[in-house]
Amino acid sequence: MMEFGLIGEKLGHSFSPQIHRCFGDYDYRLCPLSRQDMEALVRSRQFRGLNVTIPYKQAVLPLCDEISDTARAVGSANTLVMRDGRLTAYNTDLSGFLLMLDRAGIALAGKKAVILGSGGTSLTAQAACRARQAREAVVVSRHGQVTYDDLYARHTDADVLINATPVGMYPNNLASPVDLGRFSRLSGVADVIYNPARTALLMDAEERGIPCAGGLWMLAAQGWYAARLFLGRDIPEDRLALAYRAVRRQTLNLVLVGMPGSGKSTLGRLAAERLGRQFVDLDAEIEKTQGPIPAIFARQGEAAFRDMESQTVRRFGRESALVIATGGGAVLRKENVRALRQNAVVAWIRRPAEQLNMEGRPLSADREALLRMEQQRTPLYRAAADFDVQNDAAPQQALERILEGFDACACDERAQSEHVGHS
Repeated sequence: MMEFGLIGEKLGHSFSPQIHRCFGDYDYRLCPLSRQDMEALVRSRQFRGLNVTIPYKQAVLPLCDEISDTARAVGSANTLVMRDGRLTAYNTDLSGFLLMLDRAGIALAGKKAVILGSGGTSLTAQAACRARQAREAVVVSRHGQVTYDDLYARHTDADVLINATPVGMYPNNLASPVDLGRFSRLSGVADVIYNPARTALLMDAEERGIPCAGGLWMLAAQGWYAARLFLGRDIPEDRLALAYRAVRRQTLNLVLVGMPGSGKSTLGRLAAERLGRQFVDLDAEIEKTQGPIPAIFARQGEAAFRDMESQTVRRFGRESALVIATGGGAVLRKENVRALRQNAVVAWIRRPAEQLNMEGRPLSADREALLRMEQQRTPLYRAAADFDVQNDAAPQQALERILEGFDACACDERAQSEHVGHS
C-alpha cells in the first residue's frame, strides 16, 4: 500500500517530493499514470492520500465518495484523502493561489481579470476571482468564447493578467502567451508556472515594474495545505516558507558573468564542487563542437560566434541546479541575459583590469582594448547580476562571498529582484 504521492500524466519536472519532505517524515512518491491506470489506483483505495495534477483534476471527482465544498465550487480536485474507509476530494490549489497573490500584493477586488487558459488551473483562477470579488473575469482560450484575437481587440484594459496555460513552461522556456506591451492598465501579473522560476511573461512584467508572482509559492502553499489534510494535524506556517526556500535553493542555477580572465571558470568549478552540482563552462561547450574560440573568430567572425553563444546560453539556461560560467561577452545580447536569469541567481565576478588574464582571448589583444571593453560592458554586467564579488585575492575568499550571495538571493527572490549585494 502506498502512503502518499502525486498522480498525473507527466511528472518529470515536479518539485513536490522536495516540498513534502519539509512538512513531515512520510513517504511521498511520483506516480505518472495513464488514464486507465489512474482510475485503477484511485478505485483501489490503496493509499493514504494523493495529490492530483494535469490532466486528472476533474477526472478524479466521480471516483470519490465525498467532494469538499471548495472542490465542488472550483470544479476540480488536487488532493484526495482516505479517512475512515471513505475517499474525499479536496482542492488546496485555490488557497495556494490566493496566498501567492497576497504575497505579491496583487489585488482582485473590483478589478478586471483576464485568465489565459480554460483547463483545470483556469477553474482555480476563476474561483479566486469570485472569492476576491473581481469586477469581471474573462477566460481566454484558443477555441473558446473569447479567443486571443478577441483579447487584443476588447480586453487590453485588464487590471490583472493570470496565465493558467503551460506556455513558457520547461522545456519550452522563453515563450510567452501574450504580448504584455499591449496592456496599459495592468496592476498585477500571475503565472502558475514554477519551472522556470521566471517565465518570459514574468520577466516582461518585472521590466515594466508590474507586481508579479510565479507559481512556486502556489505549489508550496497547496502542498502545505494538502499535507495538513494528509496528516490530520496543523503544520506551522514557517514550514511553508522553509519548503519554498529549500526548493529555490535546490533548483536555481548559479551563473557567473564578468570580464574575460576574471576567474569565472575557476570559481565556477569550486562553487560546483561545494554545492555538489554539475559545472558548465559555456565557452568550453562551444569548443567541444566548433573548435578553439580564437579560430572561430578568425574563420567566421565575431557575429557567428555570438550566434553560437546565444544557442548555448538558451540550451543550458533553461536547466536547473547547474553552476554556469559564461563567456565575457554573453551579456552583450539581451536575449542571453533573459535566458540566464530565467532560472538563476547571477553573480558578477570583478577583477582589476591589470589582473585580467589576456592570453588566448581574441578581443583582449592589448591592454587599451581591454580597458575599452571593460568600460562598455560594466553597465551590462551590473544590470544582469543580482550581486557582485571582487576576485582580487585568494579564490577561496571570493568563493565564500559567491556562496553567501547565492544563498541570500535563492532564499528571498524579492532581494534578488532588487539586485542586492552590489558593492
